[in-house]
Amino acid sequence: MSLRPGTRVLLKPRPRSGDVWDLVLAGRVAIVDAVETTMEGDELVVVVIEDDPGRDIAREASMGHRFFFAPSEVEPLPAARILVAGIGNVFLGDDGFGVALAERLAARELPAGVEVVDYGIRGMDLAYALGDGWDAVVLLDATPRGEAAGTLYVIEPELDPGEVALDTHAMDPVKVLATARGLGGPEPPRTLVVGCEPLTRMTGDEDDLLAELSEPVRGALPAAVQLVEELLAELATPPATEEARP
Repeated sequence: MSLRPGTRVLLKPRPRSGDVWDLVLAGRVAIVDAVETTMEGDELVVVVIEDDPGRDIAREASMGHRFFFAPSEVEPLPAARILVAGIGNVFLGDDGFGVALAERLAARELPAGVEVVDYGIRGMDLAYALGDGWDAVVLLDATPRGEAAGTLYVIEPELDPGEVALDTHAMDPVKVLATARGLGGPEPPRTLVVGCEPLTRMTGDEDDLLAELSEPVRGALPAAVQLVEELLAELATPPATEEARP
């Protein structure tokens, strides 16, 4: 794994006589801030400690709270596995928001470990996928909540303890999570929903189908891409392992 800004690493400084920081920082998890080359041609990895409350100040000011290590003294940690799932029916107007957003995200460079999949109306496939060992899941969906059309939401759905369901046609995020639990596999991972307030709400019983998004929902797609990318940047930092904790 290459070392680049944002990479999480485990610090393994080689013992240096009299350097108390080697003892303090050994085994800590850090984030690579930069990779620099000295005048002598040696490469140094500049890091900030992950749980240091002053790390953002260090990045902005380029001083303090930053530590320098040789590449051999840092061990890259594996990236989190995150599923981004677009759901919805593209023939029911704004219900296709999640599919359209997934298509845009799939064309972008996303953090390592992120997989974007268009599940459409395949609720059972998504329910099974939730048990595939993901660290987190982001569902993309049209979510009517009564605000202006095009309004974006980030929702963390919650299930009641022990709630299960088995609905092979469900694409509502809560029902999908309950179905995944009902399949008897591992507990679904942390799941967030990035939703958009629809303008057109169709049931499928209409005489004519509508295979396009309304103007406000289509106009919300660029902001939705940015919102998902910000969430992925946060979710891509998995909890430190027991070995990595001081």
